[in-house]
Amino acid sequence: MPPEKMKLHVFNPEHDLALAANLSNFTAPFAGRQLRADLGFVPAVWAGNDDYILVDDVKQAEEAYGQLCYELGLKPKRFVEKSQLCRLYINKVEPWGWDLALRSFLQRYGVNAVPTEDEIATIRDLSHRRQTVKLLSELQMKGVIGVSQEAFSIGDVRQLQNFYRHVVVKAPWSSSGRGVRFIENAIDCYQERWINNVIEKQGSAMVEPYYNKVMDFGMEFESDGEGHVSYLGLSLFHTTNGAYTGNLIAIEEDKRKVISSYISDKLVDCVKNKICDCLGEVFCGKYKGPFGVDMMVVADNNGFLLHPCVEINLRRTMGHVALAIPPFADGYKHVMEITKREDNFKVILS
Repeated sequence: MPPEKMKLHVFNPEHDLALAANLSNFTAPFAGRQLRADLGFVPAVWAGNDDYILVDDVKQAEEAYGQLCYELGLKPKRFVEKSQLCRLYINKVEPWGWDLALRSFLQRYGVNAVPTEDEIATIRDLSHRRQTVKLLSELQMKGVIGVSQEAFSIGDVRQLQNFYRHVVVKAPWSSSGRGVRFIENAIDCYQERWINNVIEKQGSAMVEPYYNKVMDFGMEFESDGEGHVSYLGLSLFHTTNGAYTGNLIAIEEDKRKVISSYISDKLVDCVKNKICDCLGEVFCGKYKGPFGVDMMVVADNNGFLLHPCVEINLRRTMGHVALAIPPFADGYKHVMEITKREDNFKVILS
């Protein structure tokens, strides 16, 4: 009798950094390794009852997930450590995001249900921030604002900074808050060194005008890899210095009410449908899985505008996690916060 086929979930929050490094042997910074160790249980929120979740420490994961089970009424899930993988018949892996480092790690521990290096190269190319430029060009319509340009030298960056005055410079591949610099009036020596380093290592830098942001939000999607993209829901989140801190847990209707105080439902729906159409075509035969598009409401002299594509996250996001958490029975909006307490990262529901 053939062995039972199993799905493995992996939380690898260092994915964006690994994608930038593009190395099979990549060591994440301490904070990334700690986040993975502390919150490795998170996929249990959406994993099937017969799936496995890879964690650093099973006992620690069971304790942390047990608290969520108590608060949300979730069912127990199966956690495994890397030493157990060789004894399991894993036929499908669903990570936070695919990169060469994760592929190599899983193969070392006996999991062969991984993409080819060419397939990961395609995912990396689609994760480049130049995809934002392409999508923004398709989303231009009344009520929308937002441009992004690719610079291949410090001279290109200076030219754009002289034109816009206040700009945001981004590394093509980077994690939230780490690969972003805000420049106003003039580029100083430190910023110039950073920009030159980004261009040397990643080939270019992305330059955008600075916008007067009112609020962050996003839309979460799923690509079937065959030309169809499904909309999953809105993600209303908070950031501090560009880094993610928390998500609103609420039904879609309540989240739409928050957005509609600034942006019309018609415009939100139009952008949503356009993203599904455009990225369904782009991802066809190239990417299957979850992704998110970060957006923001921008204050303008005449009111508010929508920036429909701050970035595309070609991976699972905390917005997907928030959507997987069932709305609370008390009817009130709650917040899922990622915080650091007693030297450990925690998921706090408040």
